[in-house]
Amino acid sequence: MQKKQNIILGAGIAGLGAAYTLNKRNEESVIIEKDKTYAGLCGNFSINGFRFDRFVHFSFTANEQVNQIFEKSSPEIYRHIPNPFNIYKNKWIKHPAQNNLYPLSEEEKTLIINDFKKRKTITDKVPDNYEDWLRIQYGNYFAEHFPMAYTRKYWMCEAKELETKWIGNRLYQPSIEEVIEGCKTSDTPITYYSKEMRYPKYGGYKQYLKILAEDQEIIYDETVTSIDTINKTIKTSKGRVMQYQHLYSSIPLPKLIGILSQTPPDEVITASKKLKCTCGYQISVGFKTNRIPPYLWWYIYDEDNIAARVYSPSLKSPDNAPAGCTSLQLEVYCNHGRYSDNELIQKTIQPLINQKIIFEEDFLFVDIRYEDFANVIFDHEIYTNRHIVRDYLNSIGITTIGRFGEWDYLWSDQSLLSGLNI
Repeated sequence: MQKKQNIILGAGIAGLGAAYTLNKRNEESVIIEKDKTYAGLCGNFSINGFRFDRFVHFSFTANEQVNQIFEKSSPEIYRHIPNPFNIYKNKWIKHPAQNNLYPLSEEEKTLIINDFKKRKTITDKVPDNYEDWLRIQYGNYFAEHFPMAYTRKYWMCEAKELETKWIGNRLYQPSIEEVIEGCKTSDTPITYYSKEMRYPKYGGYKQYLKILAEDQEIIYDETVTSIDTINKTIKTSKGRVMQYQHLYSSIPLPKLIGILSQTPPDEVITASKKLKCTCGYQISVGFKTNRIPPYLWWYIYDEDNIAARVYSPSLKSPDNAPAGCTSLQLEVYCNHGRYSDNELIQKTIQPLINQKIIFEEDFLFVDIRYEDFANVIFDHEIYTNRHIVRDYLNSIGITTIGRFGEWDYLWSDQSLLSGLNI
C-alpha cells in the first residue's frame, strides 16, 4: 500500500490548481487521472495537424492570480475582441440578438418592439422560473423564438424547468431604446459581457495549465474504483491501493457517490441521482481552404439544426490548423446514442452546407466525439440536492472542487480558483 499525504482525483484545471497550492505549502500530493494527459475539459486533441479544444475555451478573467499563472504558462497570446454572431432564419445577427435585430423583417421587428413595450419589469413580478424571467425581460415573441428555443438545444430542457440564480450577467438586458436602435442599424456598440478574449498562440487552451502540471506526480490512464473513507484508502482500476490523509475530488458528484465503499444514507443517494447536467457531441471539421465564417464563435437558434454553438479553433489561433487550412467545431447537447453519426452530420453540417455557410468540397475530415459531462443544469431542486451531497462528502472527509465537484456554473478561471483556494 502506498501512503500519500494528499490524493487528488482528476487532473483537470481544478485538480491541478489544488496540487499547485499543496506544492507551495510543501505538502506531498498525487493526482489520479482517467485520461492519458492532464487538463480534462480544458484539454484538446489533434487530427492530421489540426488541434481542437474540448468545447470552446477563452480566458477573460480579471483575477490577478489566475492571470499570473496563465501568463507564465503561455507568455505569447492572442487578444481577440469578442465578435460572436447568431444564425436565425438564414440571417446573421450580431450577438446578443436582443439589441441587434436589424437583419430581421420589419414584421418581426415590430412584434418584438411591441412586446418589449408591453412587458412587465422584474420589480413588478418575481419570476418563478427561467421562462418567466425571459418573458418578463424580453417579451413573449423574442423569448419564444430566441432564448427559449436555444434553451432546448443547449440546456437539454425547457426554460420553465430552470431556476434563475445562475443567470447573473450572462444575458444582456437592454433598454427599449437600445432595442429600437438595434432595429434601425447594425452599427451598435459591443455589449458582450467581456471586452477581450485571450488565447495562447501555441498549444491550445491547455497551454494555460502548463506550469500547474509541472513537477506534479500524476498517475494517468487510471480511474478510482472505490473509496474507503473509514480507513482512508482508495483502489484504482489497475489494482493500486493508496492511503491518504486528505482527499480532494473533482469527480462529478453522482459518480463520486457511486464509488464510496460505505453506502451513503438514502437521502444522499437520492439527492445525487437528481443532480442533472448536460452532455453531448463535439463534431470537429477540418477544411482545406479559408472559406468559413469570420466569427470566433456563433450560436444557432434555428431548431432544424440541432447544433447549439459553433467555434473556430483556427481563428482562435492559426497554430490550431495547418497553413492554408481552417477548422470548426459544432456542439450538440443530447444523450449518448440519441443520434447516429450519420444523423448528427445530416442535422448539423448539412444545413450549413445548404445555407452556403460552409462548402462540402472544402472538407478534409469530420470527427465525432462525446462528452459525458458538459455543464450543470440549474433545475429547481439543484441547491437542495447539491447541499445534501456536498455536506455529506465533507462530513466523511472528502473536499470537492471544480465545476462538477462544486456542481456549479463555473467558468475555467473559477474552476481553477476552486482548486487553488483549498
